[in-house]
This record gives sequence, structure tokens and C-alpha cells, in this order.
Amino acid sequence: MPEKNHVRLTLAGLAAVTLLIAALTLSARQQVSDKIVLKLAHGLDVEHPVHLGMVYMAERLAAKTDGRATIEIFPSEQLGSEREYLEQVQLGCIDMAKSSAAALEQFVPEMAVFGVPYVFRDSDHYWKTIDSPTGREILAAGEGVGFQGLCYYDAGARSFYVKDKPIRKPADLLDMKIRVQQSKTAMEMVEALGGAPTPIPWGELYTALQQGVVDGAENNPPSFYTSRHWEVCKYYTLDEHALVPDVLLMSRAVWERLPDFARQALTEAVAESAAYQKDLWSRMTDEALEKVQAAGVEVIRPEKAAFAEQVAELHRGYEGTLVGDLIARIRAIE
Repeated sequence: MPEKNHVRLTLAGLAAVTLLIAALTLSARQQVSDKIVLKLAHGLDVEHPVHLGMVYMAERLAAKTDGRATIEIFPSEQLGSEREYLEQVQLGCIDMAKSSAAALEQFVPEMAVFGVPYVFRDSDHYWKTIDSPTGREILAAGEGVGFQGLCYYDAGARSFYVKDKPIRKPADLLDMKIRVQQSKTAMEMVEALGGAPTPIPWGELYTALQQGVVDGAENNPPSFYTSRHWEVCKYYTLDEHALVPDVLLMSRAVWERLPDFARQALTEAVAESAAYQKDLWSRMTDEALEKVQAAGVEVIRPEKAAFAEQVAELHRGYEGTLVGDLIARIRAIE
């Protein structure tokens, strides 16, 4: 029986189709109006500091272009899950998106380095990496698959929070079902610490915690607070195992079709919003910890060295890989 013919869309073909879609989309918009309206999707609550940073970006873009270019923001997974709206950005159906680097690693393997536990010595080392040629190279690594990396947003350090028993040492994680993002790196990290990683979409996590589908999760303080997960989880352990940034992306095809004035203004607005959001993040992190403690959450500050030692073998497993090479370059940054 003859085999069916299958149409295989190469990356080059995908890029060509994407460029055509984006060109038609922008052309259709400009036929209706002289204004450029860019759609931006993300999954966070409107009180989250990353969302507020993007609101500031939209305000700055509108001001810089006298309203000729604007951004319409769709928060809280209104346009689909993180993976769904990233795929739509690739196709040029959605212009922009904010994604965690952890979710983005499915499309851009270089992003996985941010999920490797304890790869950064401290916050200063992390920011030196972000601002380094290596950081810029990782941000640009998605160009071949349809993404234009615009900037990193501060997403702080990720730590564990659980419902029924505190985590004070790695052994306390044994057999705990911990929600992680759709990230191979995050799953390997939880496994290395003895837990059972369970990928669940962010929008479904509150209910999953309530119903006991998982015992806990891991995230930064502002996300723990704005998601109201503290209503269910009464133990928050600041082991700070990973510094995973949020990443602002644009469809590469849409970026290439933007008029020069809009591209320049957007570049400036993005840079201003990243600086604004970084300052906002610092203040809201302190406020989030104060608020969850006032609500009865026990905030635990464990000996982080014990957690780092537990994942040492995981680090050795990356040797000779793309991520391993990036780890070596990051560790060399002074």
C-alpha cells in the first residue's frame, strides 16, 4: 500500500509563511487606520509587577509616537495558555508576548540555562550575566524560530511553597508533588531534590493546590502573593533555587515589517520599561513577603548550601551540552 505524502514545513518555509501573514496583518490594520496597534499576550494577574512594567512600556510607546503606535495588553491567559500564545506569536497572529524563560525553552533551548538550579552565585552575578554578551546572545537565540527577543524582565528568585508541612532541608521534598512549568530543566531540578515534578498550567494551579492534585509549587514572592496561592499554602521556603527571568518577545516577522519610527520608539519604550520594572520588582517583592507573613504564612530561610549540594550531580550532567557550555560561560563572568 503506497505511503501517504506528507507536507513537511521547513524552518525556512515557516519563516516565509510567517512573514506573509504578518505583512498582510499589518497591511490590513493600516488600511483601516493610520495607527499601529500591537497585541501583547501574557498569563499574569494585572497586579503583577511584570504586567505593570508592560503597561508602562505601552504608555511610553504611545507618548513617543503621539499615539500612532500603541500596545493592547491581554493578561491572565485571555489569548490562551503560554505555549498557545507563543505559537501564535511565531505565526504572527499575535504580535507580542511575555513568557517565562522556563516555558520558552521548548522553543529556544538556550533559555534552559536559567532554570539550572544555583547556576548564579548571587543576584549581582545574575544581572551581570543578563547585561553581558552572553545574556544578549541568549535573548536573540529565538530569531531562527520566529521570535524577536526584546528584553528581560526581573522575575526574582524561585522558591518552594507547600500546603501541609514545611520544607527546611532537601529531604523534606521527598515524594512531594510539586507543580512546575512545562520545562524539562525544572522537572529535572525537582527530581534531583527528591520531589515529584508535576507540570500544570499557571491558570489551573490554584484549584490543583486546593484539591490536592499537587502538594505545592515554586515561584517568586510577587507571583505567590498576586496569585493568592498563600490562601492554600502556608509554608514558603526561600531556598531561591533558580533565577528565571521573564522574556518579552515579538513576532520576528512583525518586527521586520514595522515602520522605522515604530521600531525605534518601541526599542526605547522597552528599555525604559525594563528599568522601571526592575525597580518596581524590588519594592513589590518586599511588600509581598510582608503581606503573606501577615496572612499567616511561615516564611522559612533555610541553609541554601544544602540544596545546592543536592543538585551538584545535575550540573555535571550538563557537561558537553549546549546548556553546559552556557553554564561554563556564565560561571566565568566576574
